[in-house]
Amino acid sequence: MKRFTLIRGLFALAAVALSLYVTLTVPLKLGLDLRGGTQIVLETRPTAADDDADGTATDRTVEVLRGRIDALGVAEPTLARSGSNRIVVELPGVQDPRKAADVLGRTAQLTFHHVLGTASAADDLPAAAPERSRQQVVADESGQLLRLQAASLTGKDVQKAAARIDQQSGAGWHVTVDFKDAGVDGWARLTGEAACHPAGEPTRRVAIVLDGKIISSPQVDPSVACRSGIGGGSTQITGTFSSDQAKELALLISGGALPVPVETVEQRTVGATLGAQAITASAWAAAIGTALTALFIIAVYRIMGVLATVALACYGLMSYAALAALGATLTLPGLAGFVLAIGMAVDANVLVFERAREEHAARRRPTPRSSMAAGFRKAFSAIADSNVTTLIAAGLLFLLASGPVRGFGVTLGIGVLASMISALVITRVLADYAAARPALHRRPHLTGIAHTGAVRDRLTRAKPALLRHPRRWLAASAVALVLAASGIALRGLDFGVEFTGGRLIEYTTAVPVDADRARTALADAGFPQAVVQTSGESGLTVRTHPLSEDRAATVTDTVTGLDPHAEKVRDEAIGPSLGKELRQGALVALAVALGAQLVYLAARFRRLLAVSAVAALAHDVVILIGVFAWLGKPVDGVFLAALLTVIGYSVNDSVVVFDRIRELSRRDRDEPLARVAERAILQILPRTVNTGIGAAFILTALAVLGGETLTDFALALLIGLAVGTYSSMFTATPLAVELHRRTAEFRPPASRAPTGGSSGS
Repeated sequence: MKRFTLIRGLFALAAVALSLYVTLTVPLKLGLDLRGGTQIVLETRPTAADDDADGTATDRTVEVLRGRIDALGVAEPTLARSGSNRIVVELPGVQDPRKAADVLGRTAQLTFHHVLGTASAADDLPAAAPERSRQQVVADESGQLLRLQAASLTGKDVQKAAARIDQQSGAGWHVTVDFKDAGVDGWARLTGEAACHPAGEPTRRVAIVLDGKIISSPQVDPSVACRSGIGGGSTQITGTFSSDQAKELALLISGGALPVPVETVEQRTVGATLGAQAITASAWAAAIGTALTALFIIAVYRIMGVLATVALACYGLMSYAALAALGATLTLPGLAGFVLAIGMAVDANVLVFERAREEHAARRRPTPRSSMAAGFRKAFSAIADSNVTTLIAAGLLFLLASGPVRGFGVTLGIGVLASMISALVITRVLADYAAARPALHRRPHLTGIAHTGAVRDRLTRAKPALLRHPRRWLAASAVALVLAASGIALRGLDFGVEFTGGRLIEYTTAVPVDADRARTALADAGFPQAVVQTSGESGLTVRTHPLSEDRAATVTDTVTGLDPHAEKVRDEAIGPSLGKELRQGALVALAVALGAQLVYLAARFRRLLAVSAVAALAHDVVILIGVFAWLGKPVDGVFLAALLTVIGYSVNDSVVVFDRIRELSRRDRDEPLARVAERAILQILPRTVNTGIGAAFILTALAVLGGETLTDFALALLIGLAVGTYSSMFTATPLAVELHRRTAEFRPPASRAPTGGSSGS
């Protein structure tokens, strides 16, 4: 026993020391929604002529884009392939998505042609098919149509390009292009062929074409002899370039041509101020919520509550260190998941302390140390099962979701693992040490486990028959389901742009802007179907169908016309195909979550209890979605994260109840299930009340202080907390009792088993 205590102590000390070292030496990476910047998701679109597989073309495209991003000079950019044909680009600090998307998305197909002459129309090509396919008609810089020979050189023949200015002649900006390998001789042949034509004739010109447009078509200098051409493998692209235009053109040429066309399917821009506000709001919410929770735990469990608070601080340290060590990106939903996991860490401590109280009351000559040891031992199965169900939800978020929601899954999973170490190792080490002190042995009331608690005392005196009429509870649940489904049917769901596709732009204004006034102004500007919403006193959100950058700029101009000091703080653009894909992915995630919970519960408990728990899960999901439908709240990726978290929390509660039912059934096999279930509910109700209050403190702080996005997230979790707590005791349990009663009625008398039965595991 002492050896195990020593091992636990050394493990706890090592975990805390390592976490402290990582925290002090490894910085935590913040997502763009917290530090500001632009995220662009590009999708490669290979043509039928492309021989390479999608994945190969995407890999080559990533390398080209990496060169372009490096040339942009963005600090700490991130470029990663997603799937077989998508590329995620994160550009911290970039607040102009139009320029970034233009530089990244342009194919930059650079070609060099000999000019064959002028043309009178765009289709003024030779009648012969072979020649027609090799030639093209393109307008030059002045608008005159030129007939061009097939390309002699392409961007692949270019070694480098640089923007330069001629300070002596004052000719302005130009781009110097240096050729490589066969391009050196190719350029000499091209210019030598043009030099064979008379000066001043169109045929003495060489056209430089970028993405189907002539950007320069200079005459070959008269000093160049026929067939000799311009040697040295270098030339200049001249034109009316500004400094930015010349640098951008040089960047595109140096970066090379994209192997395949790309399309921007998602674009998010978050202002740095909005991210800073989110961090500050979440920090305050975490500090205030954790402080209130700590005070509550200390008031209820006294010395053990103080030790649990110390363990909570260690939990926060370990979670932060794990995120930093894994190189995980902390996003806004992930930050909320970090705060939420604090409440879940409290639950494990409460489970142990309540079991310790029960053991202390049941033993003949109890001591704080023996009661705590029994409490940890008997609470372990419930803690393990409930945390595994939450890990299942976190794992599904990581596997099936994307972007910030996936980050939430990572953070939640790390938080669950850290909470188990905090409760089962650190709290136990501290509790064992404290319970062994002679001062607490003489004054057991200071431990907080030497009495049964106010909630348990009242339940013992009242002895309520909670499951005397289980069908009444089921009828109440059915009414709640009907009301929720009515909201979904009558009001519909307000899907966010990431599920429908479209554009969402958020502004902060110096003075309040009336939503109707903004709606009218946008309708006059050509956006009659724009959805305008206000948030707080200085927030304005505009949601429309997919818009080009120019059209989005018109929306911004309209808003600034209402308030000249309006500032764009968030800009999201989701393509329709991606929106449909994300919406279908959300449904898949939900279905898989329910299925995974059913499989796990069926493995750990009898099938009857597993079916009842999953039915209660579906009950919670429908009610939460229905409440959001009635309130007109958006159903987006953050809501999906909250929904899957509620699923994990609901199963968590059901597992605690069913774990106690299983324990009591094994002890009293002949007792009816209804009576066993009622005893189980009464025994775990103190834990449910104390855990609910602790989590409610943190979620309420998050809802009040967390900003608009986190407010909706916290509201969904508060609703899920209330509904999940109710359903685990008064939906799942009564349903299990009714199903057991019905299966017993229809079972043949000869094979009818004892009513209590074994719960199995």
